[in-house]
Amino acid sequence: MAADRETFAPEELALCLNRYDLGEIRSIRPFLRGSPQAPKVLIECERGRFLFKRRPRGRDQREHVQFAHRLQIFLSERGFPLPHLVATRDRFESMLVVEGSIYELFQFVEGEDYDRSMLDTAAAGAALGTFHQLAERYASPKAPVDWHYHDRPAVRGAIAESAQSLGDSSDIDERTAQVKHLQGLYSRCADRANELGLRDWPAQIIHGDWHPGNMLFDDRGVAAVMDYDSARVAPRVLDIANGALQFSILAGGDDPRLWPGETDLARLAEFLRGYRSTARPLEPAMLEALPPLMCEAMIAEAVGPIAATGTFGRLEGFPFLQMIARKAQWMMEHGKEMAAAIGT
Repeated sequence: MAADRETFAPEELALCLNRYDLGEIRSIRPFLRGSPQAPKVLIECERGRFLFKRRPRGRDQREHVQFAHRLQIFLSERGFPLPHLVATRDRFESMLVVEGSIYELFQFVEGEDYDRSMLDTAAAGAALGTFHQLAERYASPKAPVDWHYHDRPAVRGAIAESAQSLGDSSDIDERTAQVKHLQGLYSRCADRANELGLRDWPAQIIHGDWHPGNMLFDDRGVAAVMDYDSARVAPRVLDIANGALQFSILAGGDDPRLWPGETDLARLAEFLRGYRSTARPLEPAMLEALPPLMCEAMIAEAVGPIAATGTFGRLEGFPFLQMIARKAQWMMEHGKEMAAAIGT
């Protein structure tokens, strides 16, 4: 069942929007994309089109929001494509705090969703390369330092907990065996990345959530990159691997048992070609680490929601885990093909 979507109270909107210099407001209507816990409205007004949102609980720590905003402002000043933050008219702050809640106002960006074309795929890779080149020059003492999805006790814990969240059934032994198989795959991939030297590679600010849902495209390429809540300090190869996964993974319909096991090698190659066009070269060991890191990222993304709810969105948890294991196994067994696509 879909989660109930949070909404704004009329008096809440009136109180907050009065803090901005918008001119005459012509219309306000709900904007239904993104997290249902973060209410959003699209505002048409004298000064243009804007998106107004309230931060959801759990993602409203002031220090982290301030870090994300400063990063966005830094990128915006250097021409990186993103929705520009709008400051309040009284205190000129990008973060509005009212009665304990945090609000943000962005200029609305027109664009299209990812169309899975090679053109959009290469553009996404090139945008990540540009992001890394710019973010490398941004230093912030408040930037969180962590290893994202790589070799994390929390991920191992979620894999174990997913066995319980799937519930009692006649095939509990099969489910337990599948969870153990995933634990083994995750550990083998983490170990391989560590053997290649990941822990010694230089760290910088990375985006942390580079995927098609956080981008808008137009005929020139990437129109906007959104959602900087997961930005952190880590080796950039973690961002590249996650992006490579997200832009090469093959999905399907409502039954994950029917999803393809293989990776789209053509789109994988195109994403990395785009990245190379704007970024510093990667060392051979970093390129070699991409397939195991892609496996780690895929497993980590799947097991968190399943451990918490027994499902992945609207999809049943156990078939989804089976599909993830099948895809991870394919990556491990087709290293030569993936290496050729990556360009090692």
